Amino acid sequence: MNWIILIIAGLFEVAFASCLGKAKETSGTEMYYWYAGFLVTVTISMLLLIKATQTLPIGTAYAVWTGIGAVGTALVGIFFFKDPVNFWRILFISTLIASVVGLKAVSSH
Repeated sequence: MNWIILIIAGLFEVAFASCLGKAKETSGTEMYYWYAGFLVTVTISMLLLIKATQTLPIGTAYAVWTGIGAVGTALVGIFFFKDPVNFWRILFISTLIASVVGLKAVSSH
């Protein structure tokens, strides 16, 4: 169950990074809505991470959480913010995915 909570926490990390990206692209009231979204999603992400680390090793949980956030944010950047796509970027995103899966596979919890 805590692995599911950790994955959801990682997805909320992607959400808070995406809110920052959208806030950068907007102005006025809309910008403040994106910053409010950032505050809500970062809070949820942190609370879920805290919950997951009650039973999962902190090193593994944090690495998986940041890995999900890094991969998810990179993909959101590619698909929604027109970030560049090249061989090296895809290779290293794939390496991150393999690392997250590997950490889950070797975890005893």
